[in-house]
Amino acid sequence: MKGLFFILMMLGFPALAEQATDPDPWQGLNKKVHEFNEVADRYVMKPVARGYKAVMPKFARTGVQNFFANLGDLNNAANNFLQGKVGDGLIDLVRIGINSTMGLGGLFDPASNVGLARHNEDFGQTFSVWGAPRGPYLVLPFLGPSTLTDAIGRPFDSALDPVRYYHPVDHRNTLFALDQVRGRAQLLSAEQAVFGDKYLFYRDAYLQRRNYLINDGRVKQDFDDGF
Repeated sequence: MKGLFFILMMLGFPALAEQATDPDPWQGLNKKVHEFNEVADRYVMKPVARGYKAVMPKFARTGVQNFFANLGDLNNAANNFLQGKVGDGLIDLVRIGINSTMGLGGLFDPASNVGLARHNEDFGQTFSVWGAPRGPYLVLPFLGPSTLTDAIGRPFDSALDPVRYYHPVDHRNTLFALDQVRGRAQLLSAEQAVFGDKYLFYRDAYLQRRNYLINDGRVKQDFDDGF
C-alpha cells in the first residue's frame, strides 16, 4: 500500500513531491468552490439537517451516530495497523465485535462504556505518518475542506466503508444520504462558534484539527511544519 501511494504521488500528484511554503496556494479556486458549497448548503443541506434534527429525537440521533461510527471503526482499525499502532487497531476490532452484538448492530456503544475508546484514523493521516507532505489546502465540491493528501486518501477510505457494498442499491443510497444528513446536523450547533472570514475560519480550523489528528493529539508548535 505504501509503495502504491508513492507511485501515485510521483505520477499524478507532483504537488505532493515538494514541501509547500504556502498552505493555500490555490486560494482563488478554493474560494470559488467554497462559495458554491455555501450556496448548496444554505438551500439544500442545512434545511434538510434542520428538519432531521427537528423530527428525530435525541436518542434516535445518537443511535444513528453510533451505527455509522461502528461501521467507521473498520477503517480506523485498518489505518491503525498501517500506521504500526497494532494495539489501537486491535481495540478497534474489539469495539466492532462488542458494539455489533451487545450494542444491537452498533446502535449503542457499550465498548466506550467499558473503556475502549474510539479512534479517529483515515488514509490521509496514514499517508502523513508514512512521510508524505499534506500538500496544498483544497476545497472539494460538496465535501468541503481537505488537503491534496487527504483527497487522495478519500477513495481508500470509501473502499473500506461497508455501506458501499450494501445491496439493493436504493437502500445503500438511502444509508449514504442519512449519513450525510446526520453529519451536517451535528454541525448546526457548532456554527455559532464561526466568526470573521468564513473561508479563513474553516481553512484554519481544518488544518489545525488535521495536525492534531495526525500527531495523535501532540500538536506541533510550528503550525506550518506539516506543509
